[in-house]
Amino acid sequence: MNILDQRVLRGPNLYAARPCLLTVLDLQDLHGVASNDVPDFTDALLALMPSLMAHRCSPGHYGGFAERLRDGTYMGHIIEHLTLELQCLAGTPAGFGRTRRVRGQPGVYRIVCAYKVEEVALEAFDLALAIVGALAKGEPFALEGPLAALRGTAERNAVGTSTAAILKAARRRRIPYFRVTENANLFQLGWGSRQKRLQATMTGDASNIACRIASDKNLTKALLKEAGVPVPGGTVVTSADEALRAARKLRGTATVKPLDANQGKGVTTQCTTPEQVAAAFEAARKFSRSVIVERFIEGHDYRVLVTGDKVAAASLRRPPCVTGDGHRTVRELVEMENRNPARGKGHANILTQIPLDAHALQALEKQGYGFDSVPPVGVPVLLRGNANLSTGGTAEDVTDLLPAETRATCVRAARKIGLDVAGIDLVCRDIARPLAEQGGAIIEVNAAPGIRMHQYPVAGTPRDAGDAIVEAMYGGDNGRIPVIAITGTNGKTTTTLMAAHCVRAAGLRTGVTTTEGVYIDGRRIVSGDCSGYWSARTVLTDPTVDFAVLETARGGILKRGLAFDRCDVAVVLNISADHLGLDGVNTVEDLARVKGVVASAASRCVVLNAEDRHCVRMASRLADRLEVLFFALDPDNPVLLKHLHNGGRGAYLQDGELIVADGTRHLALLRAADMPSTLGGHARYNIANGLAAAAALLASGFAPEQIASGLGTFVSDGRTNPLRSNVFDVHGVTVVVDYAHNPAAYAALSGMARGLSKGRVVGVVTAPGDRRDQDLEAVGETCAGGFDEIVVYESNNRGRPAGDCVRLMLGGAGAAGKPEAVIHSRLNGHEALRHGLSLCQPGDVMVFACGSSLNEVVEALRESDPASAQRIAEQAALLVA
Repeated sequence: MNILDQRVLRGPNLYAARPCLLTVLDLQDLHGVASNDVPDFTDALLALMPSLMAHRCSPGHYGGFAERLRDGTYMGHIIEHLTLELQCLAGTPAGFGRTRRVRGQPGVYRIVCAYKVEEVALEAFDLALAIVGALAKGEPFALEGPLAALRGTAERNAVGTSTAAILKAARRRRIPYFRVTENANLFQLGWGSRQKRLQATMTGDASNIACRIASDKNLTKALLKEAGVPVPGGTVVTSADEALRAARKLRGTATVKPLDANQGKGVTTQCTTPEQVAAAFEAARKFSRSVIVERFIEGHDYRVLVTGDKVAAASLRRPPCVTGDGHRTVRELVEMENRNPARGKGHANILTQIPLDAHALQALEKQGYGFDSVPPVGVPVLLRGNANLSTGGTAEDVTDLLPAETRATCVRAARKIGLDVAGIDLVCRDIARPLAEQGGAIIEVNAAPGIRMHQYPVAGTPRDAGDAIVEAMYGGDNGRIPVIAITGTNGKTTTTLMAAHCVRAAGLRTGVTTTEGVYIDGRRIVSGDCSGYWSARTVLTDPTVDFAVLETARGGILKRGLAFDRCDVAVVLNISADHLGLDGVNTVEDLARVKGVVASAASRCVVLNAEDRHCVRMASRLADRLEVLFFALDPDNPVLLKHLHNGGRGAYLQDGELIVADGTRHLALLRAADMPSTLGGHARYNIANGLAAAAALLASGFAPEQIASGLGTFVSDGRTNPLRSNVFDVHGVTVVVDYAHNPAAYAALSGMARGLSKGRVVGVVTAPGDRRDQDLEAVGETCAGGFDEIVVYESNNRGRPAGDCVRLMLGGAGAAGKPEAVIHSRLNGHEALRHGLSLCQPGDVMVFACGSSLNEVVEALRESDPASAQRIAEQAALLVA
């Protein structure tokens, strides 16, 4: 078996609205081999992974997949199920999968599997291949080792329990989030200017100074005392002798702990003798150069979680403990407790395993035990002097017992330190009574407090601490900025820039992606084709962006999926033949399904072209909750008229004016000829783009006058929108430079050129070599029919033999019935442009289809017409050597 292609689709995609792993797999020798063709295959597989019995598959009941195995199913389907089940066994459950044959490629399958962790999914797929490969040969497979490795991958990439609770709450509130890097526990919640960052339970609103104060226990006590918060008296020491003197001054039981450690590390309570103080000092010094010796507060250990300006939860924390049975040693009792599925290493589970270390031995010795002692039946044995969950402790919810005075004190303590989320450690005999009347005190304030104890207490009411933290961060807001996503075959970049220009003119900071780059508030920060996942993520993670307008191309959708779970408004401009035969997209209908991914991601509205049958069909497949806005150049388009008659909204062109309507009210925005991008109204495709942009902005809540003002001031030239109908004068010849590369675009360009020309129209045309033969022939045929003369050249053959693209386009042009005398060929783009100009007279229009940049025009003219080259470079703001 051989993996031909593998893609991690991180967002909504052609197969599902969730992240998926897509693999194109050549089964090779296993093509045509079914599970029942291999003796004992099914029995061996189910013996190796009995949990596969739970897979319902197409029969729809328990054991359904096993039935398919016994009846005979193909190996690609089996690999899909194994990949899903292995992820489940690793602790990252996934349930959606799909396997289909690749048309025209025998033995090749497209396998799609949902995932939660990318690395686990990739490793699980490889393991699935290995299992099927071995069993298909009749060989045994040892799963234990690889599965342990897969679980290790899952653990390394796992999100901490506390962070996971917050992210779960964010999902419920429909707040989007990104993991900032692949492995870090740092997340961005929200988009653009409404984003916030989260690491564990620490938010980006927690200042570095506040966190440093919280890590310095003595400084924390000083500030709390200043705020009138009860704290235990004590002293910071740096030697054992100082510790002994400080303990004597307390004249009672002492607690000894590191100045700046966390999770209860190095803390010793109830020191009553010099020997205990000295030993406690040495234990604390392992974690900090300075040590606090303070008055021991009699009572129980409580943790209060403060989020924002309120107490979200409170827990009674109990030290790790086992109960004697009269037979087992302490060591055996602890080992038995650590086998509890709720306990795990670190923070991966709701409880942590109890360590048998020096601190545990010290706690046991105080009770007269050792690790190998056998405690009597029913006698509790403490394994720690503190009750931190990170060292095996447990917690009981006591939130409802907190008096108002204690709540206010805890909130005041968090505010004094400067933390928006804080874990307040306090000790008292009875949490239901005010601290002052029982001599209780706050002993620590923690930044980034763990919330497992509140989410999963062993007793009492679970508290959704994760939701409380999200509430403190966002209130009722969802953290989203408005997003317009624009797709289609032609016009995406111009429509995107039009809409973004209107938004920016309205005073909002924009983030824009196009095939020319990423723009933040009008400034290009990245150059190149930026219409995919990573570019959209660049915009959504930029903290200055108030509004995003994202060109979303076919390639990006197929390669990575969408970067957003949903957008406010989706725009589908048109669907026509382009890029067919690539990535499994073989027909215009296939292409429409790809573009439909963007439409399906809309949460408010979808703008569709009423004059495009594929867009019209798309409307019937959208959720009922979505509004549809149709646009059309023809005011009498039947789809548009029916939509408006039924009370829908739309945009259309009538008597030279752009109109927006809601079925009863029809409002003229501006004349098409007053839009600079329409070249006096001749570029009808830019009128259509303007209508689409107007509809999207209307759906986004912009006023008609804002839309009209923006469209009336948007200029599509070499500076603002390179390669999109950029117009230059070369000695009386109007030269239009455009990125056209498919028949529909060329048809639109030739029509525009006819409107501009006072004489003839000449086309200098090309198309990329990765198009199908029939597509290249169609380009030639369309151009021959639209222009008076054409010059065909080769720009990027993309693996084809030199001259092959030109040959096919010339063949298509010949089929259009044009005389050979008006069909010319050049392999070089510079030569083609110069030859095209030589065919023109003043008053003519020449369209130059350029696949790279305006520099190509400048370079072509540099020697023959340096003055024109310089002028074009200056108009387009190009650097000329």
